[in-house]
Amino acid sequence: MPRWLDLHCPYCGEPIEAVVDESAGDQDYVEDCQVCCRPIVMRVRLDDDGEPRLRARREDEA
Repeated sequence: MPRWLDLHCPYCGEPIEAVVDESAGDQDYVEDCQVCCRPIVMRVRLDDDGEPRLRARREDEA
């Protein structure tokens, strides 16, 4: 089931929303910021309770 998660763009700092499909399990993907259009690397991990945890980082971060 898709879930909306709030985060801030690692480039411009603006609040944005991301849709996470919990049924897909752990995921890594790139999504453009809705405000500045820069690519954000998204990492979704499900915790022990199956709740999604989203980490957003810049493309040039290690």
